[in-house]
Amino acid sequence: MDAKRYNNIKLGIGIGKAIFSFVVLLLFVLFAYSLLLENYISSFVENKYLIFLGFILMTGIASSVLYAPVNYYTGYYLEHKYNLSNQTFSKWIWENFKGTLVALVIGIPIMLLFYYILNQFGNIWWLPFAIVMFFVSVVLSQIFPVLILPIFYKLTPIENEEMKSKIESLASKAGIKIENLYKFNMSKNTKKANAALTGLGKTKRIILGDTLLDNYTNDEIETVIAHELGHYKLKHIVKNIMIGTVTSFLTLYIIAYLYQISIGWFGFSSITQVAALPLLVLWSMLIGIVQSPLSNILSRKFEYQADEYAVKETGKPKEFVKTLEKLTEQNLGDKEPHPFVEWFFYSHPSINNRIAAIKKIRNDF
Repeated sequence: MDAKRYNNIKLGIGIGKAIFSFVVLLLFVLFAYSLLLENYISSFVENKYLIFLGFILMTGIASSVLYAPVNYYTGYYLEHKYNLSNQTFSKWIWENFKGTLVALVIGIPIMLLFYYILNQFGNIWWLPFAIVMFFVSVVLSQIFPVLILPIFYKLTPIENEEMKSKIESLASKAGIKIENLYKFNMSKNTKKANAALTGLGKTKRIILGDTLLDNYTNDEIETVIAHELGHYKLKHIVKNIMIGTVTSFLTLYIIAYLYQISIGWFGFSSITQVAALPLLVLWSMLIGIVQSPLSNILSRKFEYQADEYAVKETGKPKEFVKTLEKLTEQNLGDKEPHPFVEWFFYSHPSINNRIAAIKKIRNDF
């Protein structure tokens, strides 16, 4: 019951926050508060890029203050209530502060680049911006394990030789050379467990949370890694990059078109007018409602395929099922969410559906 209640609370708050955000932003534009803010900033500076930057920062600060109680409830109170967090309040504040700084360092240059492209290319801004964002995403994927992740976690090489041997063997079968096997101190923040294959090219590495290494057998961890490597072997990463690239180009085109035809509805004169830019966010939110279930359908399909790969490569269906059950219990996952909730919101199949699919593959357990 705790898992069901925990997930329902988070889902309900997430939906409510999304609806509230959309309404607030719409009213912000409808009642000309965005125009008032632009004019206010313009009274201090004349450079349009400084006006844009001031607009972004001030709305960002206002948003942070507005949602602070909700973020505290979901990010700190709820996690402690259900005994999932290891953070003190000061540590929670510190981790969020670091996250905000990283977001600003990465986000501000991207925002300024976006506004520059908008001014230079007019109505076809979506095309060069989509191209730029493709390369930005590649660079971020490469630097994430070596520059960004260490800001939040301490990474140390895995010393378990038996585990390293198992993982290297699995990686070899998947056609990938893994020289970087790391443990990260996930337990400093949470009791949840996780593992991932992260990075691109020479920065590619497998990272395992200490909460996983400390609570699971070598065979169980082997099935988790086999699942992650299955994504690589089955070219899910390449497919996601290709699909994501096409989707981002198409999405930006649609947003640009809707933005262009709608600025007149709200009395704006130009697509470069800073006060009109919240319309981009509104259209993005509406398009996201359509995209979310579609992308989740594909994601769940890939998860089923990676599960099948893990079972066949390790030959350990019992261990894999046990691992899934332990992870679901440790992470307080909902074993059987409502079918619509799973279809719309879940990027991974529910544990019951995953086990049922595994049983269809192997009937000997």
